[in-house]
Amino acid sequence: MMRPLVLAVLFLSTAAVAASSPPHHPLDPLSAAELSAVRAAVLASPLVPARPLSFHYVGLDEPDKPDVLSYYAAASTSSPAALPQRHAFVIARAGGQSHELLVDVTNATATVLSHAVHRGAGFPSITDADQAAAMALPPQYAPFVASVRWRGLDVGDVACGVVSRGWFGASQPDYGGARVAKMVCAVVGDGDGAATANVYARPLEGVTLVVDLDRMAIVGYEDTGVRPVPKAQGTDYRADKVGPPFTGPETKPGVVVQPEGRGFHIDGHVVRWANWEFHVAFDMRAGTVISLASVYDADAGKWRRVLYRGFVSEIFVPYMDPDEDWYFRTFIDAGDYGLGVSAVPLLRGADCPANAAYMDGVYLDAAGEPVTSEDVICVFERYAGDIAWRHSDPYMQITEVRPDVTLVVRMVVTVGNYDYILDWEFKTSGAIKLAVSLTGMLEMKATAYTDAGQIKVDAHGTLVAENTVGVYHDHFVTYRLDLDVDGTSNSFVKNTLVQMRNTGDSGTGTPRRSYWTVRREVAETEADARVDVNGAPPAELLFVNPARRTAVGNEAGYRVVPAGATAASLLADDDYPQRRASYTKKQVWVTPYNRSEKWAPGLYAEQGTGDDSLAAWSSRDRRIRDEDIVLWYTVGLHHVPYQEDFPVMPTVSGGVELRPANFFERNQLIGTRPPSEFTYQNCSCGAAAM
Repeated sequence: MMRPLVLAVLFLSTAAVAASSPPHHPLDPLSAAELSAVRAAVLASPLVPARPLSFHYVGLDEPDKPDVLSYYAAASTSSPAALPQRHAFVIARAGGQSHELLVDVTNATATVLSHAVHRGAGFPSITDADQAAAMALPPQYAPFVASVRWRGLDVGDVACGVVSRGWFGASQPDYGGARVAKMVCAVVGDGDGAATANVYARPLEGVTLVVDLDRMAIVGYEDTGVRPVPKAQGTDYRADKVGPPFTGPETKPGVVVQPEGRGFHIDGHVVRWANWEFHVAFDMRAGTVISLASVYDADAGKWRRVLYRGFVSEIFVPYMDPDEDWYFRTFIDAGDYGLGVSAVPLLRGADCPANAAYMDGVYLDAAGEPVTSEDVICVFERYAGDIAWRHSDPYMQITEVRPDVTLVVRMVVTVGNYDYILDWEFKTSGAIKLAVSLTGMLEMKATAYTDAGQIKVDAHGTLVAENTVGVYHDHFVTYRLDLDVDGTSNSFVKNTLVQMRNTGDSGTGTPRRSYWTVRREVAETEADARVDVNGAPPAELLFVNPARRTAVGNEAGYRVVPAGATAASLLADDDYPQRRASYTKKQVWVTPYNRSEKWAPGLYAEQGTGDDSLAAWSSRDRRIRDEDIVLWYTVGLHHVPYQEDFPVMPTVSGGVELRPANFFERNQLIGTRPPSEFTYQNCSCGAAAM
């Protein structure tokens, strides 16, 4: 479904592009200089006269795919093509409206090419500036001050943050169509001037505010009654507060040793390692974006593309408490807040090992000022003691082993209480593994319960500490993966494993009574390609290129292999949060390539209705056989909290692997050099060490 827009194509305001190093690749993210020029052009444009104006998204408007592929193909020739035109896509808020602008930053001046006003449902993301301005309001609001004092607290020890109120149709006030959000509060001080580190463990239950983010005014307030505030004792997780002495299990420190230096090379945003080459970019909504991932086929002597462009499209986190203070907590993290904006600087030697290299991310804040987020992406080789392949033959006295070394591209995104570790792992086998690891804090609810035996009704969570319930919830991380398996014309194949009876008709004459075989189905349209990977019977899922075949005639392909965390949504189809994220009922969707179909819940996900979403696009049931097609894969977890998740949660992981399936003529690692013995000086990790 098309988003309703009022569109005007104009060539009006311009601004000089500041001097900086030019982009080297058509998919390079916008530089700080380009972003500054975009800001100046938008502010100078008469198309958006209202002030104040706030920037909510500014990113590279992805060039047309044929233009990128033509440039990429020509880049290795003696006469490479010129870069495609550089455009920025802007969502700005002014005058109570959401404005979309396309800005050309190709030349020395930035030019506004087009302007549109969004007239449909939903709003742009909530910015850090929205949060900061809204946080100043509650201490000046008399009903809130009275509620805090009623609870015997000091207003200075309480803080409130902005959360999306979601979408619940006509059952929620529309406030005249204004951009409003909820505010929930926590106790952040102990009354003696000391701060509470784990504010999520000390919610101010019962108090909810509604704030108009454009007018920056409180327009709604509710206090449903006093609940005990959980105590601060036992909630701190900082190293200098949990000990010393530390009481946890002791381990010996270790470090990755690469005496010949790193095995990968980074040229601008292009990473080359072993038999892989790919482009890494930063986007303020998606976070890490991987493009043009190609693997070298040693037998064929050429590079072969696997992935055109991939990123996390959305993270949907619905909580399972239907009470008045909680029902609206159904977060859509990328659309509500932005994953790139929420990316945190990686702690060297901890988030990433000592052999890592780092990349920065640059984006515009709400005021239009370039912000450099340092060290938000790391790249490193992983030596985990894993085995790539091995075989021993005692009779032939042969033992061959090859260690598994992989390359990881990592980002950590902290959205409120949760930390998401998002890894892209490239393997010399030709596989790409996408891993999601979750840690951080639970979203906790204050309660009168101090013992689980007191709970006689559904508490919608687990009592993890006195007066503290960890609320049941889900995590659905949806990837958009534009696979190009050795070219753009691909098909989606479902190989179902079917049980067969051995009736003797085959002439075998054996006593076997059963076996299984493969029933191959090629999806013709989008409806054929929606898959619940937990369904029976089991099936192998593949992207294949019918025009590329091995020497023995098999279609070149890649398998989609779930790697844990395969939960699907349990919400009712008619529930409002599920209508917004209806794609979470299946882990696998396949759509024809469309440059504008990027965000699974739609471009305007904050308070969006789901009318412009993956499920809505797929309902057209377009042809996908032997077409340029896109895989959407959702990593899903149902989270029932346990006491071990308190006060900070140990990491849990899941993901999906894209694995070669008749893509190569044979195992690509057969020619890998065997490891040599090497004793590292003053190190117990050498092959000769005991």
